[in-house]
Amino acid sequence: MKQVIIILAVLFSLLSCNRSEDTLGDVAVKKQSKISDFGFTLSDYNVVNDTVQSGDTFGSIIQKQNIGDKKIFDIVAQVKDTFDVRTIRINKPYTLLRSKSKTNKLDVFIYQPDALHYYVVDLRDSIAVAHKKTKPLTLKQRTIGGVLKGSLSETLEGAKVEGALASRISKIFAWSVDFFKLKKGDRFGLTFTERYINDSIYDGVDSLQAAFFEYKGKIIYAFPFEQNQGSGKVEYYDEEGKTLKNFFLKTPIKFSRISSRFTSNRFHPVQQIWKAHKGTDYAAPYGTPISTTAAGTVEQTGYTAGNGNFVKVKHNKTYSTQYLHMSRILVRRGQHVNQGQTIGLVGSTGLASGPHVCYRFWKNGVQVDALRLKLPNGEPMSGKNKERFLKHIEPLKFELDSVSNL
Repeated sequence: MKQVIIILAVLFSLLSCNRSEDTLGDVAVKKQSKISDFGFTLSDYNVVNDTVQSGDTFGSIIQKQNIGDKKIFDIVAQVKDTFDVRTIRINKPYTLLRSKSKTNKLDVFIYQPDALHYYVVDLRDSIAVAHKKTKPLTLKQRTIGGVLKGSLSETLEGAKVEGALASRISKIFAWSVDFFKLKKGDRFGLTFTERYINDSIYDGVDSLQAAFFEYKGKIIYAFPFEQNQGSGKVEYYDEEGKTLKNFFLKTPIKFSRISSRFTSNRFHPVQQIWKAHKGTDYAAPYGTPISTTAAGTVEQTGYTAGNGNFVKVKHNKTYSTQYLHMSRILVRRGQHVNQGQTIGLVGSTGLASGPHVCYRFWKNGVQVDALRLKLPNGEPMSGKNKERFLKHIEPLKFELDSVSNL
């Protein structure tokens, strides 16, 4: 009886092992039959992943797969309408799918010009066929907020957000927030969407959904909204539906610093005397673009010993602005310019101790301090859209306010 029990135990053990091996085998098969990003079953092929090296061409790459010159010529001619093989660039990845037969024949060539798109050259039939395809793209919404830990760019970098978002935000808030005056500890909140390829590979920020910044003790919101549905024209509004776009931008340069303010008595760094300084100096590296703060007509361009290269823009009967010490003037007298248009580049021409732009502002023919002036606002939201707008922003504002209180 004891021997029978031992035999039964051994048989049970063997059966268990076989079942386990079968299970593992099924799992292994499932893993091997995983579909790649390109829609092919990888286990059906010998797969080669590589990148285009200096001197490589489409022809030289597939020629190494025992494909003759005549065949290469035919392939290029057959796929040219979809895939121009001359567009292959160095350091871009490609994949070769080769048959598992003794010939190890090249069946498919895949080239990736960027992270999202790829070309498939299918060589399995007598006539080569090419397809341009796009990987699945997913948008994921994300909200961050709290307090600034430095500049906006530094804060976003710390939150592992694409740095280009800072530039987008500066344009949106250009009429309402002077980013030079934001300081550590100021509160902010941002809701935005990010792109993910194949639901896993990060591909940057897609769009800003909502934002606020604490500026001079006041919370300023921004929500994108399309008043005329289907027009594609999106503007940004505050929580009450008032447009953020004002008649004037806050500053003529992005991401700079104020090096000297409007004052009736300042010690001039070059002339070494006390005199009035009727403008605001923004220090920035040579060649930084200078933008006109409002639309208008170029009234003057030229050079003087004190101002260096300068541009003066007349906006209407009331307001004019001037931009001094340019390294280069990019507009001409009488030219119409749009708000935010680059009119010159930062330099240190004239009486200047370093690269900067002196921004001067006239109201009714009198020079005034632009930083202290209450400037006119843009057009308000149309009343018929107000209700739709407030309903749209309600959940976005709730989320922003929640994150700001963390």
